[in-house]
Parts: sequence; structure tokens; C-alpha cells
Amino acid sequence: MATTRVWDVFVRVFHWSLAASFVVAWLSGDGWKSLHLWAGYAVAALIALRLVWGIVGPDHARFSRFVKSPLVVAGYLKDLVTGREVRHLGHNPAGGAMIIALLVTLLGLCLSGWLMTTDAYWGSELVEAIHETLANVALVLVGLHVAGVLWTSFRHRENLVRAMVTGRKRAAGPHDVD
Repeated sequence: MATTRVWDVFVRVFHWSLAASFVVAWLSGDGWKSLHLWAGYAVAALIALRLVWGIVGPDHARFSRFVKSPLVVAGYLKDLVTGREVRHLGHNPAGGAMIIALLVTLLGLCLSGWLMTTDAYWGSELVEAIHETLANVALVLVGLHVAGVLWTSFRHRENLVRAMVTGRKRAAGPHDVD
């Protein structure tokens, strides 16, 4: 079966590093403050790099490639529910929306976490509540992301987890979106 490179090394290292940093931050949130802070800073740095790469990186890494309008995302989700969704070589419209939702949520999480270290907001119950809420929203989004990856892998008979490790996917067929 012919394959093609879709995700470059940076995108793949970013993806798994972000996942690991988020897990470390989540697990260290209640007991290991220093580790929690450094994991949060790692998340923030990774996202900053990804934002730049989303503008200057290769084709499938660019936001312009996979961020679609809400109408396109809704149409894709409708097709998904009815079993008529087409396979996308890169991220599908729902995947693109999930990436944006995760990036925005994680940035808010990093910002609220950082604010809690400042003199102005140290001890602020409001900022702490925002931070905890965003952490829970991030967990829900991660769960939805994993479910979407598993569902799409099943529907299109393609191991997307392996593709995010190797960078390669099955080459686009005549009915696929490149």
C-alpha cells in the first residue's frame, strides 16, 4: 500500500511533547508545585512554537490548511453522523476545530496558572477556579480528541496513532481530500 508523508517531525514531536507535558502538569497539580509549574511552562513554550509553525511550517502543518469555518465543520460533523464523511489526508475539519479548541484552552490554562504566581493574583480564588475549570475542559477535549482519533481510525481503516508517530498515512485515493 502506497503511503505519503503528512506530518513533519516538528508536528509529531510537538504533539507527543504537549501530551506528555499536559499529563505531567495534571498529575503534579496537587502535590509537586515546581514540577507542575515547569510542565505548564513547557506547554506554553510548545504552543508558542506551534503557533509559529502553523504559519511558516510545511503544508499540512499550516493552520490555513486545516482550520475551516464553523459551517464547514458542522457540515463535516453532519456527514460523520450519517456515515458519509470523506477521508482527509491531513486533519479533517472536526480535527482542525479540535486543535484550535485545545490550543485556546491550554493557552488559557497556562495564562491562568501563570497569573496565580504573580503578586496581583496570588491567592485569587477566581483565577484558581478559572484554572481548575480550564483543566477540566482540557480533559474533556482530550477525551473527545482521543475518541475522534479512534473513531476515524476505525471508519477509514487507518491507524492514526501510528501515523502521528511515523508521519506517514495511506496515500490519497480518488475520493479522499488531500
